[in-house]
Amino acid sequence: MMDKVIINIYRDLVMDSNSNILKVAVNSFICFASWLSKAGAVLAMLLMAGMTLHVILEILLRAFFDSSTFILDEFVGYGVAAMTFMALGYTFETNTLIRVNILLTRVRSKLGRQIIEFLCVSTAFSLTSFIFMYFWKSVIRNYERGSTSETLAEVPLWIPEAFVLFGLSIFIIQMLAYFLRIVSGQPLLSEQD
Repeated sequence: MMDKVIINIYRDLVMDSNSNILKVAVNSFICFASWLSKAGAVLAMLLMAGMTLHVILEILLRAFFDSSTFILDEFVGYGVAAMTFMALGYTFETNTLIRVNILLTRVRSKLGRQIIEFLCVSTAFSLTSFIFMYFWKSVIRNYERGSTSETLAEVPLWIPEAFVLFGLSIFIIQMLAYFLRIVSGQPLLSEQD
């Protein structure tokens, strides 16, 4: 008896494409992914501003005080890596991420485009998840060992890697939201040009 109730609920929610609850859940997740992507982009912008201020400080110190922070190269490197990954979800969502659309431009049917988009995003999702797992293990290992950079700043290595990990997680969530857009029949990225 209980099995039939669960099967009916599943059929009503998942199998019925007109289900309002499912549409609300899908749209809520897409909105959450969009908000998270925008937050990552704002953080990337703040990192860019911080790097710019650090470069200006370094110029002033060298020009007027014959001194240096001695950490500019290291911190700018960390900032570029963090900024790149933090903005990745937003660039994907806004269709500004560089994509090769050779095949998509030749396919005219909507179903064909959906299948190609689904396969491409599945491949990207798999590769990004693999990279995410690598960084996850590296962050945990560096945190447990207390590893620091071999520079004057002795930055704990898990901190810059955690920014990359967070950016990858935003990108993965954005790809999941795009899966839902594809399945629910919403406009594809290639249709937003």
